[in-house]
Amino acid sequence: MDVLLVGTGRWGEKHLRVLREIGATVWVAEVAADRRAWAVDHGVERARVVADYRETLGAVQAADIVTPAESHLAIGETCMRAGVHCFVEKPLSMTGAEGRRLAAVAAETGRVLQVGHIFRFHPVTATLREALPRLGALRYATGRFSGFKRPRTDVGVTHTDAIHYFDLFALLLGRAPTSVSALQRDYLGRGLDDLSLTVVHYGDVPAIVEANYFVPGTYRDCLIVGERGALAADYGAGTVTFHAGEFRKKGAAWEAIDAGKEELPVRGPEPLRLELEAFRDACAAGGPSPVPAEAGVTAVEVVEAAARSAALGRAVSLDEVR
Repeated sequence: MDVLLVGTGRWGEKHLRVLREIGATVWVAEVAADRRAWAVDHGVERARVVADYRETLGAVQAADIVTPAESHLAIGETCMRAGVHCFVEKPLSMTGAEGRRLAAVAAETGRVLQVGHIFRFHPVTATLREALPRLGALRYATGRFSGFKRPRTDVGVTHTDAIHYFDLFALLLGRAPTSVSALQRDYLGRGLDDLSLTVVHYGDVPAIVEANYFVPGTYRDCLIVGERGALAADYGAGTVTFHAGEFRKKGAAWEAIDAGKEELPVRGPEPLRLELEAFRDACAAGGPSPVPAEAGVTAVEVVEAAARSAALGRAVSLDEVR
């Protein structure tokens, strides 16, 4: 399959490697001349490297869009209307309205539109999904995507990092988000949040998500707590631990019963490889998308609700941003 990679930034470089590994014939569209030269140096035929992605749309069957979020709507819509399936890195769009428009174009044109929520393809997520029934009734969850790094310039930290958990918890908890409360700060004065603390209610289960650019180290972890214990997952280390334990009432008091912990097996290929293979296979079959546009839209709506909540100082329902 001929695949157009639009954008060769830090993450686009990884996409190029994996697309070639899974057997795609890769075209590259890149506005920067030095990055076009980089693509040629890394194995893409010079004739398949262009500055304007629109030059290639008659030659490719799919596009892999790894560009700043503000460009996703225009590139995605143009590609799908030209008959090209689209993989769009998260966030799907700048706003929920833009995401809904992309979803409508995909439905109208019959093209696959897959959103790049890579945590769905991580082996840690597979282990969590298998182990969740051991928790019994779910109580709450926490997620942390933090670490000292260069800030992204197109969207804030909620839009680029916390959004991973907004989507992941919707998948794992099997519930749609209903309301959001958030605190956000712009310490660097860029007009974009660089610290966010967000409480997302998935029905009666709250999830607390932290994201920032400041803490030393790298944190990609989450915790899911139920009536019979908790699952602690570390996406960086690739580990999942089941902590068995529950509370039992004895007379007028409660006792905490610690039943030990168990390291659960986590195995699987590179998540990006699984993600792009799933996209390739969906394109070949004509659908369905393994990560539908609606999931990407919902995640962006949570981002919008978080921004509104932080500005207003109150909880915001998802219905308010739709």
